Amino acid sequence: MTNKEIANYFNDLASIMELHKENPFKIRSYKNAYITIRKYPESFMDMDKDSIGQIKGIGKAINDKIEEIKNTQTLNTYQKYLDITPLGVVEMLNIKGLGPSKIRVIWKDLGVESVGELLYACNENRLVSLKGFGEKTQKDVIQKIHFYQNSLNKYHYARILPYAEKLLLEIKEKIGDVACEFVGGLRRKDIIIEEIEILIAKDNIDDIFDDNLILIKKDKNHYMAKLDASLLVNIYTCNENEWGSKYFRYTGTRAFLEAFLEQSEAKDFTNIKEEKLIFENAQLPYIVPECRNDAIYIGKNTDNLIVETDIKGVIHAHSTFSDGMNTLEEMAQACIDKGYEYLGITDHSKSAFYANGLKEDRVEEQWHLIDELNQRFSNFKIFKGIESDILYDGNLDYDEAILKGFDFIIASVHSQLKMDEEKATSRIITAIENPYTTILGHPTGRLLLSRKGYPVNHQKIIDACATNNVAIELNANPLRLDLDYQWIPYAMEKGVKICINPDAHSITGINDIKYGVLAARKGGLTKESLFELK
Repeated sequence: MTNKEIANYFNDLASIMELHKENPFKIRSYKNAYITIRKYPESFMDMDKDSIGQIKGIGKAINDKIEEIKNTQTLNTYQKYLDITPLGVVEMLNIKGLGPSKIRVIWKDLGVESVGELLYACNENRLVSLKGFGEKTQKDVIQKIHFYQNSLNKYHYARILPYAEKLLLEIKEKIGDVACEFVGGLRRKDIIIEEIEILIAKDNIDDIFDDNLILIKKDKNHYMAKLDASLLVNIYTCNENEWGSKYFRYTGTRAFLEAFLEQSEAKDFTNIKEEKLIFENAQLPYIVPECRNDAIYIGKNTDNLIVETDIKGVIHAHSTFSDGMNTLEEMAQACIDKGYEYLGITDHSKSAFYANGLKEDRVEEQWHLIDELNQRFSNFKIFKGIESDILYDGNLDYDEAILKGFDFIIASVHSQLKMDEEKATSRIITAIENPYTTILGHPTGRLLLSRKGYPVNHQKIIDACATNNVAIELNANPLRLDLDYQWIPYAMEKGVKICINPDAHSITGINDIKYGVLAARKGGLTKESLFELK
């Protein structure tokens, strides 16, 4: 072990003890030990215990712990705190600049227990009200989370796209007038991206690499590089006469390509200049890149998939009545400016105390404001909705007298998420069977790359929605994209409408609709199966 590795034990111990508000004297001593050990020029592994004990700043207690680390590569004191701390909270301690004290407030006051939940809480504007935080701090936390996540190996599509597009533009400027496009997960618009993949119709591209795009390895027609020293970039090259062949090959997954070859009339797809000729030679309909993850769309028409202009209104949006950042009027005006025909406002219901959920008197206050705004707006309507918490017994969050006053209701689970499949499925189906439920919101509660969501029997839930004429939300927030697109074909088969909702907590959140549309296209959603308010 290096001195740095030994020192890190003390840094981690100090952080987790500070998280639990332990003795500040001990915390300070462990922080000092971290600095001393890390900077010491001689290897502690080559020193005996007595010699280490002579170093200034290394007392008996610290020396004993160093000996324990050297002999066992563990530290029992640290393990004791790990045992009483959620793993996601421990991971949050890795976010540089956030600090144990702030993490403690976030954990204890908001109940946030993972990095993904923290990012989502920021997007829902929940840190602003915490003591010692504020809007500026919340923005800073978001930046710190993004920095942390960029050091990992998987990325939300929405997060990585701007970096990838910037890189593609820079490469195109360097190589001149030759074909250069995304392939792989980016071209398929996968919801999670592990690498940037690019195809270039040029043999030698050595001159595109620099201090920003660092070349790691070079083989024939394949260059491996790192962007900003962290993000993996695979670049493939070909000549222009085989562009179609390579563009097709590097776009589809292996499972898709194998199935396509098996069902194709032609078996040789080499040296084809235009990709569309591959489908013509195969005597199979063209398949949009989004649908090339697996075999289910081979032989099917994908020309009629939903596009963003099919979305006529914004459903599932929050205002300052609950935890949104903009007023109801500002949200409505933003929808008008973006060309939408209506807004379905859905602030949180009263049980969502953490999100300033609306009690009955404030519901009626909002209804009056909606009536006033609808009188002022022409060719635009605000629908009276609510995002009602699904309570633990499956009931909605208001009495019938209030429920019947809404134009529509999104029913969502927000609390007591630790359920087994039987309980989660039963709880959700009870809410679906409520005659006032219009849409089932984010059905699994997942947060991509951080929280799997509660386990549910998707088939039973979709069947229940079909029976009770309830639509299912595809939450377009790129951290959710829930319902998972792989269940869209079954929902369409059962006649269940899919509602693409931004879950917008601000004006800019409305733009997330585009990510919901991309995910819906991967699931084969057509306009006929899209839910709209009327």
